[in-house]
Amino acid sequence: MKKIIATSLLMGAAFLGKSAEVTIPIEQYQLKNGLRVILSKDNTVPVVTVYMIYDVGARSEEKGRTGFAHLFEHMMFEGSANAPKGTHFAAVESNGGTLNGSTHPDFTDYFEVLPSNKLATALWLESDRMRSLAINEENLKNQKEAVKQERRLSFDNQPYATAIVDIWPTLMYGNWQSSHSLIGSFEDLNASSVADVAKFFKTYYAPDNAALVIVGDIQSADARKLIETYFGDIPSQPQPKHPDMTEPADFQGRTEVHKDPLAKVPGVIIGYPGPKRRSPDYYAIIMIDAILTAGDSARFRMDLVKGKQSVVQYEANLAWPFGNSLDYRDPEDYGIFVLYNPNFTATQIVDQVQEEFAKLQNQGIEAKDLERVKTQLRASIIKDMQSSLSRARALAQYAIVDGDPALINTELDRMLAVTSAQIQAAAKKYFVAQKRSVLEIAPAPGAQPGNSGAKEGK
Repeated sequence: MKKIIATSLLMGAAFLGKSAEVTIPIEQYQLKNGLRVILSKDNTVPVVTVYMIYDVGARSEEKGRTGFAHLFEHMMFEGSANAPKGTHFAAVESNGGTLNGSTHPDFTDYFEVLPSNKLATALWLESDRMRSLAINEENLKNQKEAVKQERRLSFDNQPYATAIVDIWPTLMYGNWQSSHSLIGSFEDLNASSVADVAKFFKTYYAPDNAALVIVGDIQSADARKLIETYFGDIPSQPQPKHPDMTEPADFQGRTEVHKDPLAKVPGVIIGYPGPKRRSPDYYAIIMIDAILTAGDSARFRMDLVKGKQSVVQYEANLAWPFGNSLDYRDPEDYGIFVLYNPNFTATQIVDQVQEEFAKLQNQGIEAKDLERVKTQLRASIIKDMQSSLSRARALAQYAIVDGDPALINTELDRMLAVTSAQIQAAAKKYFVAQKRSVLEIAPAPGAQPGNSGAKEGK
């Protein structure tokens, strides 16, 4: 488990702005059916990314239908009226392209990266499944089994995964919309019907609940004609009611222990409730994350890995473990996952992490150190922006979450304007022990894999 530099993945390369002296070109408009369209022309190389995002994720699910958003992501590759099963992969891969889809707490996305002369192919594929997904008993049965197998291989039989996916959300959140498993249960999957899938499709996979982003080697007029041809006559639907995700006002931090039969090294998850998205505190916490965890000179690495030699590996982010600060939608957490030297206890590790926050609370950060972190952040983001897929993802997130893809050109300025005083104030406000939740992950040899293990309250 390698620490993902928070500000590279966390922003998905979203920040450039004036500080980097680079501006991402943006054209945005809306079709009559409500589909939001964002075009970003870059004729450097003959490649185009088509990125479709739907404003629905695991936190949109209903009780008794956990895992449904993820199941539906699989259904989207089962074929459509004019592109039978297998056509989507064959059409993209035979042209040297790549494609994928993924489910997140608050959105589901799909993309194709292709030679630019195959833009029409990608648009046809995406529009056909938006228009006429093949929803039937056979496809549903196939994908139920595919999701179950994915869960067995990627989660139930992997160390730490049950703790992260199933247990941590119940510890960190009081509202069921946020606390239930992103992957869902076998029982809920088995209970889902073709009628459920059809309803979900009609409700959420409509043009007015989506955004289409095209980044790369395009001519805008030609792209607009193709988009209108393929998407223009897909009917809109009534806007879905998004659930209330408000957390209980009396939230108190909690600690539990999970015994993991697959873990060889002890771990601990530490989380704190996060700020409002795009508030001053939001930018300050992103900078705090960079100070503590990004790069070889990060404080966690210098003080805990190399100094005390108590920590083996770590990762952290706003919206951890399923997201990052780009797709962060409050209420969410700032989460830290640590694997540690078994000569230490979980309590000692938690105290050492808290000490790092205490340094920021009591001393802030010196100007020269803050400038170094900002320089590192800027360089990392500009490098990441070379990917058309990263640009498309960032534009889509800003369109869906904030309603303004042009934020891609201004957010870095907000971040680089964060001061030591703001960092110190945010550290005092958010990273306090009383608000902290902790999940200890203890190796438990001899226990049965696939079981959630014993949980002991403390």
